[in-house]
Amino acid sequence: MMNFFKKIKAFLSDFWGTSEESFDEELSGNIDSTRFVVLDTETTGFDYTNDRILCIGAIVLQNGRISIQDSFEVFIEQEHYDQATAKIHGILRESVLDRPNELEALQKFLAFLGGSIIVAHHTIFDITMINKALERNGLPELKNKTLDTAVLYKKTLLVSPLFERKENYSLDDLADKFDISKKDRHTAMGDAYITAIAFLKILNKLRDKKELTLNQLFKY
Repeated sequence: MMNFFKKIKAFLSDFWGTSEESFDEELSGNIDSTRFVVLDTETTGFDYTNDRILCIGAIVLQNGRISIQDSFEVFIEQEHYDQATAKIHGILRESVLDRPNELEALQKFLAFLGGSIIVAHHTIFDITMINKALERNGLPELKNKTLDTAVLYKKTLLVSPLFERKENYSLDDLADKFDISKKDRHTAMGDAYITAIAFLKILNKLRDKKELTLNQLFKY
């Protein structure tokens, strides 16, 4: 067992070492050819310190397409469990038999993520939850660049005294605006898929305003 965990630690050490250059690269690439990983986490609650990640769902978006075949989903074994939150996300302790522990799940997720740009809705929550999990396991924070569809969506809206903008737009708001099915809402993979479609719609709207580069996308 000890050798197993040593191998995981070695893998993660190599991951940060070999990926360093990709994290620090200038944002000079083409948006379409860039590999985005759109993700969502389902958690036991919203407390960064005491709550835990139940599931990570992620999907690759590249060349203007969502790759269903290139997706990732992991349910994490844990002791901390809140029956009340299961009513929202629908994840029950017995529903998935193959649940790696937190460290094993992080290894799998990092291998899938690589140096890709992360896209999420209200990114700070998902990234902070993942970083807290990394910290618990004695590992460095994520270094990937991130984009937030909640922020980007507001940049597509008209600035007018006749139009009242909300301070915050939920994923449900975006799904309704872009006519995206909410069938699998409040599951990690379902929310990641909705976010990926919304991100594509947002890119199209921003491109209608002006030519859009990857570097400009991070200046919004």
